[in-house]
This record gives sequence, C-alpha cells and structure tokens, in this order.
Amino acid sequence: MTPQSSPQAGAAVKAADRAHVFHSWSAQELIDPLAVAGAEGSYFWDYDGKRYLDLTSGLVYANIGYQHPKVVAAIQEQAAHLTTFAPAFAVEARSEAARLIAERTPGDLDKIFFTNGGADAVEHAVRMARLHTGRAKVLSAYRSYHGGTQQAVNLTGDPRRWASDSATAGVVHFWAPYLYRSRFYAETEEQETARALEHLETTIAFEGPGTIAAIILETVPGTAGIMVPPPGYLAGVRQLCDQYGIVFVLDEVMAGFGRTGEWFAADLFDVTPDLMTFAKGVNSGYVPLGGVAISGAIAETFARRPYPGGLTYSGHPLACAAAVATINVMAEEGIVENARNLGASVVEPGLRELAERHGCVGEVRGVGMFWALELVKNRETREPLVPYNAAGEANAAMAAFGAAAKKAGVWPFVNMNRTHFVPPLNVSESEIKEGLAALDTALSVADEYTD
Repeated sequence: MTPQSSPQAGAAVKAADRAHVFHSWSAQELIDPLAVAGAEGSYFWDYDGKRYLDLTSGLVYANIGYQHPKVVAAIQEQAAHLTTFAPAFAVEARSEAARLIAERTPGDLDKIFFTNGGADAVEHAVRMARLHTGRAKVLSAYRSYHGGTQQAVNLTGDPRRWASDSATAGVVHFWAPYLYRSRFYAETEEQETARALEHLETTIAFEGPGTIAAIILETVPGTAGIMVPPPGYLAGVRQLCDQYGIVFVLDEVMAGFGRTGEWFAADLFDVTPDLMTFAKGVNSGYVPLGGVAISGAIAETFARRPYPGGLTYSGHPLACAAAVATINVMAEEGIVENARNLGASVVEPGLRELAERHGCVGEVRGVGMFWALELVKNRETREPLVPYNAAGEANAAMAAFGAAAKKAGVWPFVNMNRTHFVPPLNVSESEIKEGLAALDTALSVADEYTD
C-alpha cells in the first residue's frame, strides 16, 4: 500500500486526540503523538506520507506485521458468523485457539484460561498460585515488567511501579541475573548463575518458604532490557520451586509466540513452569487477547472447586479467530524459523558490527528477533548514556538518538539507556539491513554524548 499525503486529515486526527484521548504513562500536556494514517507489513506511515520501518512491532506485539491478509480475513469471517458470545459456552474459535496454543506450550500446560491481555493474565496467574498453595507472597525480579493493573504493576520491577506501590501487595523483589551489570560481582555466566540462585534461595529462606505462593519471572525480560538468562538459571529456579512447594510462573507476554526464535522462550532453556502467561504475539495484537496456560496439577485444584475469577470477554470469538489465523500463518509461513534464522545470521552480526563502530554501544544482547543495545557514556566504566529513569534535560542523549532514528526512517524502541531491535518476526533481510543502516546514523548522534 502506497502512503497517501493528507495533512489536513492528519491535523484533524491530532486535534481530536489532544482534546479527548488520555494517554497511558504520560504527562498529557507534554506529549505529541504521531497521527498514523496506515500500516502494512513492517511499516507504518503518517498523514504527510512519511513512512517508518517499525523496529518496535507496536509494543512488541505485531509479530506477523500489520494487516496480514489471512488474519484480517479470519476476523471478517468470524464477525459475519458470530461476533461475540459469553465465555461460559463452548465456541469453535475459542476451542480451536486453546487447542493450538496447548499444542505448542511446554510440558503439560494443556489448559488455557483466556484474558483480555497480558496484565490480567498475570493477575489471574497469581490468584491461581495463591489459591493452589494457600500462601500469600509472590517473589518477582527487579528489572521486570508484568503489566499496569494493580497486582501486576506491584510485581513489576521498574519505576512504573513506584506510584502504586504501598508495600501491601504481598510482593518481594529480588535480583535476577544480568552479567553486564552484575549485582553479584560475577565475572562469568557460571558465577552469575550460581550467585543469583544463591541470592534467590537466601531470599526464600529469610521470607519463609511456607509463606511464598509463587516466583514469577519473564523468561527473557523484555522492556527491562532483554537480558537472556545465563545457562542453568531458569532450571535452578525450577528446582528451588520444586524444593519449597512454590508455583513457578513464567511471563511470556512479550517473549512468547516466536519472538525468541522458538514458539515459547521456555523452550530455549528446556524448562516447564507451572503457569505461563501470554498475550501480544498470540494474535499479533489484532484483537486484544491474553491468557494463562495451566499445568495439570493446578488445573486439578479447580476440578471440583470453582475458580473465583473470570472476564466478560474471556476468549472473545473475534480475538480467538485472530489467534487461530495467526498461529496457522506462523506455522505455514515459517515465521518462527525466520525469526530464529535471520536473528542469528543477519541481526546479531549487524548489531555487533554497529557496536564495533560506535563507542556509545556498551553491550549487544538478545536472541531470535529480540535484541537490545545498551548505550553508555564510557565503555570502560559502563556508565549509562543517561541516568536511570532520566527525564527532561537528563534524557537529552536518548531523545537525540530517537529523533535521529525517526529522521532516518525507522521508529525505534527506546527505554532508559537502551534501544531494542524488535521488528516483526516476518521481517525481510533487506528490511533488517535498512533498519541497521538507520541505526548506524542515529548511533553517530549518540556518540556525540560519550566521554
């Protein structure tokens, strides 16, 4: 689809937005949202006809790109057949979506509870864990994001939690492994794994194992920095959970459905949790959908005991039809394999080449189509390019980087002192190289802020 220029229409869209839309995570008078006219594949464009390669996949959810014709057609067909129906009934689209998801989840995660998104999936996973164990506390990591609802945001380990955290949610935070900025003075992955597990077991001991319902981790943390766990860490957490009777929850809202080059990131580590949350990539965000994949043991808890939770739109037919079509498209078109193969053969070497050329790049890390560049003022000291949670003038370097990327024709994912490379999973090699070239230009601007 060729972008058409219509500045007058764009101005009208922007005016209505500014008059009536209340945006998330924003000071309303300090933002200037781009008016989007359309999108297709890996690109979107504004009303002036300027096209951007989307290196963010929306909010890391448009895993098959925008406007995939087979998924659009499936939504249209479902709308013509059965637009909506209450969740207490058996509906074909809902049943088939659950079946296809259960086929791909690890281990015995064969029961699917549908939600409207990732945050409420996390809410329900925690509720299930607490009811299953009869315990109250949940342990989660710093440098994590689990959603914006009340329990989920308290589980979150970044500054978005602070305004809602009154220390009454039954959440205890701990440090997960992150070798580049190790909290454990580790010099190798083996040391980082061993010391992080020791820290977690000590936390369990001092909190009281009999008080802890669940440990929740993003399999590969997303917004917090795409820190791929070192070998043995997740298996070690699994062992600790088994040892102390704690439910192990993996949050795959961002990492799931092909993002890491596997259907689920847990497959990279040969680990099966007791509960696994998902959303985003399950239907490429075309209609809101999330869920919890549930193990046999936890499902049995509610076999004759009612589960006290539900949602009006649980397993909405339009969302489930989009999920069925998305999963089938991903299988038919080899999209998971594309993420794995191009991630290894094009993205990783391309990003590492950028790191060699630009002094502002402290570390390159990731897997599949899930990568981060950590930007620093000084490679030797590893001082971040901007301070933690910087805003205003303190964030000038990252703001300049982002502006340069957009000028070069890509929409970057920028968070704190990082930029993430997370395009749609069916991105082409030529599109990846286009994105890398634009980042090369933008990183030259960031270099100006280094020591």
